[in-house]
Amino acid sequence: MTLDDALKSMPVVAVLRGLSPDEAEGVGQALVDAAIPVMEVPLNSPEPFKSIRIQADKFSGTSIVGAGTVLYPEQVARVADAGGTIIVSPNFNPEVVRATKRCGLLSVPGVFTPSEAFQALDAGADALKLFPGDGLSPKVVKAMRAVLPKGTRLIVTGGVDAKNIGEWLAGGADGVGIGSALYKPGKTVAEVAADAKAFADATRAAMGR
Repeated sequence: MTLDDALKSMPVVAVLRGLSPDEAEGVGQALVDAAIPVMEVPLNSPEPFKSIRIQADKFSGTSIVGAGTVLYPEQVARVADAGGTIIVSPNFNPEVVRATKRCGLLSVPGVFTPSEAFQALDAGADALKLFPGDGLSPKVVKAMRAVLPKGTRLIVTGGVDAKNIGEWLAGGADGVGIGSALYKPGKTVAEVAADAKAFADATRAAMGR
């Protein structure tokens, strides 16, 4: 599955901050069942590389699995060794982007301004994480879309929920990153499954499907 295919099928990236290895398969299956195609395990989670390995081994045929909160180039190789295929960061570090591309992985650095966006694309980013979305609006995304190269993938993270996802998509976002609305420590797999289905249904409705 390519990133384009994933975002077109369901424009949602699940941010699984705090996920532990013993939850990785169950939570991953709940997301797969809801047709949410991208799983991101932030590296400030407990034993993140183990969780990435579990999810990559189980779901690589149907999902894109990787890491978030990747801050340093040396972390990229460890994600690749664990089977991850996507690197997401809250910031733009050109060395992380270059290391990601050397490993053959998808690079999604965090940006907030047009200047950062262009610099990240020049470094080789495959998509841009607009973060924090709480500090932006769909109008800002639309304005950035007007000046960025055609085909630039924009994923808004922070401040997105089932009620406003339609506004973000209409504003030009290709996808959204969703954290605690889908998963947070303490939620059961059944709760994750119910929330994932509800969010997927709201996303389809926003897309007119």
